[in-house]
Amino acid sequence: MYKVDLNADLGESFGAYTIGMDKDVLKYISSANVACGFHAGDPVVMEKTVAMAAANGTAVGAHPGFPDLQGFGRRNMVISAEEAKAYIKYQVGALLAFTKAQGIKLQHVKPHGAFYNMAGKDFALAKAICEGIKEVDPDLILLGLAESQHIAAAKEVGLRCASEVFADRAYMDDGSLAPRKMPGAVIHDADLAVSRTIRMIKEGVVETVTGNLLPIKADSVCVHGDNPQAVEFVKRLREALQAEGIEIVPMAELV
Repeated sequence: MYKVDLNADLGESFGAYTIGMDKDVLKYISSANVACGFHAGDPVVMEKTVAMAAANGTAVGAHPGFPDLQGFGRRNMVISAEEAKAYIKYQVGALLAFTKAQGIKLQHVKPHGAFYNMAGKDFALAKAICEGIKEVDPDLILLGLAESQHIAAAKEVGLRCASEVFADRAYMDDGSLAPRKMPGAVIHDADLAVSRTIRMIKEGVVETVTGNLLPIKADSVCVHGDNPQAVEFVKRLREALQAEGIEIVPMAELV
């Protein structure tokens, strides 16, 4: 029996601005990564998102980013290991308050955007992130890019980790995600995205932009739900996985 977690980034609205279709996406995922106020989200949005996830029985994780609201956390920043740990502890601690208020346990931490991409290639940064997580709660799971420095650092620090793959993103030969500016970086063909995802789960490989087959471990699949087409894809992907005999479960049941 194959099992996999489906995760999505939620709680990225801010004040009067609505981003994403969180209520619709929550019907189909097993884990939610909730923005913590640095790259997106605010206290009211955090509270509402955690409450919705709890009502749906969806596991909740923190989605900490760089302190770059204007750039949505997608711009690289030069920070020290100490700063990285502090950013993690500050944001995870904030979300912990809301999960505690809802009477649910915080399951995992997934860095956002540039914080995530940089740490995927920078062991020292990834290690600082893992140390920050462990200092808050050693039972938390790091959700990191499969076959990256995220996973290596979590193992060294002694932190549980789940390997993440992306349903609708192209991969480079080194296992990193193709830069968004690269043509074909985002896969818009739903059939192709579904078949690639099934192959990653069942065969443990993904085809890169050059046509090479890259070994990959798929504990959790990241999906997006920022528009009606994306929500329809999440629904379609879940149904396709289940039709293939793949059970959808929170990552805590896998690692």
